[in-house]
Amino acid sequence: MTGRLPILKSGATLAAIAAICTSLVALTYHYTADRIAANDKALLEQSLQPALSDLFFDSGVSESRLVVAPPHELPGDDEALIYRIYAQGKPVAALFVVTAKDGFAGPIRILLGVDMQGVVTGIRILQHRETPGLGDKIVSRRSDWVHQFPGHSIHDPGVEDWAIRRDGGQFDQLTGASVTPRAVVKAMRDTLLYFEAHQEEIFAAPATEDAT
Repeated sequence: MTGRLPILKSGATLAAIAAICTSLVALTYHYTADRIAANDKALLEQSLQPALSDLFFDSGVSESRLVVAPPHELPGDDEALIYRIYAQGKPVAALFVVTAKDGFAGPIRILLGVDMQGVVTGIRILQHRETPGLGDKIVSRRSDWVHQFPGHSIHDPGVEDWAIRRDGGQFDQLTGASVTPRAVVKAMRDTLLYFEAHQEEIFAAPATEDAT
C-alpha cells in the first residue's frame, strides 16, 4: 500500500493539471471565439470584394449566402456558393464561387462577380494547382489575364464567342497554355448562363438554404 501512495498522488496531480489545462483552453476559446469569427469574416469579405470592381453596395459582402448543393447547373460537381450583394435593400450583384473541373492540373476554384444586368464585375482565382509560370498566370498577381473580363456579359460578345481565341472565341489565352484558360472561360460562360436563367430565384431564396 505504501508503494502505491506516490503513484496515486502522481495520478491525482496529473489529473488536476489536465483539468486545469482543459479549463484554460475552454476559457480561452470562449473569450476569443467571437474575435476569431470576426477575423474570419473580415478575411472573407476582403477576398470577395475585388470581384465587385467599383460597384456601389452597402451590405456586407458575405451576409447573404446561398449554398447550391449538387447536382446543379453551375460549373463543377461540388457545392457552389452564391453571395448576394445589396444597396439600400435592393439587389445589385451576385458573387459566385464555382469550380472549373477541367483544369490542366485539377479543379480550379473561381470567384465571379455579376451585376444585375449580367455584366461581369470581376473575377479572381481562389484555388488552383496549375503549372507555375504557365497556367498559374490566371491569378491576378501573376498577370493581368483576368482583367479582360469585367464589362462583358453573356451577350457581349455572345454565347458562342465565350471561348479563347484558339477555339474561335474572343478572349485571350495564355502563352504556352490553353487548357487552363479554356476551363476558366467555360466556367464563366456557364455561370453567366445560370445567372440569366435563375436570377429571380437566386434573390428570392432564403439565405443559407440550399438552392437547386
